[in-house]
Amino acid sequence: MKRVLVTGASGFVGAALTTRLVKSGYSVVGMARHRREGCTAQTFIETDLTCSGAFDDRIVQVDCIVHLAGRAHVLGHSNESQLAVFREVNRDATICLARAALIAGVKRFVFVSSIGVNGSSTTYEPFRESSQAAPQADYAVSKWEAETELKALLSGTSMELVIVRPPLIYAADAPGNFRRLLKLVDSGVPLPLQSVTNLRSVISRDNVVAFLELCMHHPAAAGELFLIADAQAVSTPDMIRAISSGLGKPPRLFPFPLACLRVALRCLGRRAMYGQLCGSLQIDDSRARTVLGWAPQGTTVEGLRRAGLEYRALDNQARDNVD
Repeated sequence: MKRVLVTGASGFVGAALTTRLVKSGYSVVGMARHRREGCTAQTFIETDLTCSGAFDDRIVQVDCIVHLAGRAHVLGHSNESQLAVFREVNRDATICLARAALIAGVKRFVFVSSIGVNGSSTTYEPFRESSQAAPQADYAVSKWEAETELKALLSGTSMELVIVRPPLIYAADAPGNFRRLLKLVDSGVPLPLQSVTNLRSVISRDNVVAFLELCMHHPAAAGELFLIADAQAVSTPDMIRAISSGLGKPPRLFPFPLACLRVALRCLGRRAMYGQLCGSLQIDDSRARTVLGWAPQGTTVEGLRRAGLEYRALDNQARDNVD
């Protein structure tokens, strides 16, 4: 296998995966709405995945597709229309791509889903591949529906399906919740989270792209679902301490009654934030280790510290450019 199509190739994970694959000797076709700096794919296709005919005659002599493109946030829509927007990109466009891949004779389709398909939190047991799906957010619902329809579409065909459900993916230039956490810790604002004793599984971008490359070619990955994470789950306070260490700043944490914090966030209209900051979400990745022989590199604390260190370097570089 030498020719790979990566959708979302200009994105946070896609650009890093493309760089890794090119260094590994793959011929990489990148696909996204726009080619951005940092995408090293030798061939690039600019297309909107939701457009009719987006994949017509575009998938030529491709052995494997890694489908990273998707929509994680929807703004300016009602609750009902939000799900429709998520479905258009995360479910419908995915199925259109898979159909085109079948026609083109692609051998393997690696679909990057989300741990949100399993749910938003764990209490007594970590999430495993055998855990019942319980998506709550609209984004996770659309990913679960895509998984279900992909299995139905590709059952009995020659194209192998691999599904990967990562948790929060972190790096210095991560978008979304991790970027907000980096900015918050960097700001030096005291945080009322010292009393939190949760455990959350996360994964570094480097570990994600290494695992996706393994899924592309490992014979045992065919037809499998994998939940992946860094080697250790960490508490929110420990996450903040690691990031602070990388930033070269002391962690600004103080104890605060969690019941009061829950009420305060609810009054501010940020009910979900309590679960993200104080709830647990643990993953058992033993199947990926056993079936594929995979092992995440480094410790979670080391990875988070490095993210803080690199974020500080990026911030300093941005300031120098302004000056």
